[in-house]
Amino acid sequence: MLNANTPVISFVAPSGTGKTTLLERVVVKLKQSGLKIATIKHDAHRFDIDIPGKDSWKMAQAGADIVMIASAEKIAIIQKIDEEKELDDLISRIDKVDLILTEGFRISGKPKIEVHRSERSSELRSEPHELLAIASDITWQIGVPCYHIDDVDGVVETIMSYRETYDQTMQRRP
Repeated sequence: MLNANTPVISFVAPSGTGKTTLLERVVVKLKQSGLKIATIKHDAHRFDIDIPGKDSWKMAQAGADIVMIASAEKIAIIQKIDEEKELDDLISRIDKVDLILTEGFRISGKPKIEVHRSERSSELRSEPHELLAIASDITWQIGVPCYHIDDVDGVVETIMSYRETYDQTMQRRP
């Protein structure tokens, strides 16, 4: 079941554009506002967060399909899957946050903030109607706010405005 009460915004850009750097700075600023934030990163490559030789790694090597590591401060779940999950499937696993920010998931249908560097591309990857804003080293005039790639406050202002509008829309739903 999709977590429909929580707004989701995807930061999209080609690799090496600076989206992780911008997203990290945005998360810090949003946390200073007192929000609980979840992030989901799409990784087009295979990744492994388990450390060879550790107990959790040994359990996975023994054949466990799900390995959970838990402490008083955090939990981690490592689950083998047969196919890549859709973003909505991942979102449904998150609760008790005020905002979900993703890195990647360009074709997810979620509102986007596109990070653009002119040295990486001469075009945007998203259509204007998909965008909440653009963070770029050049100015775009396509009907959405365009901030300098280092204007974290401007990007956060757009996110907060979207979140407020989203919350008002959700309150009006029966």
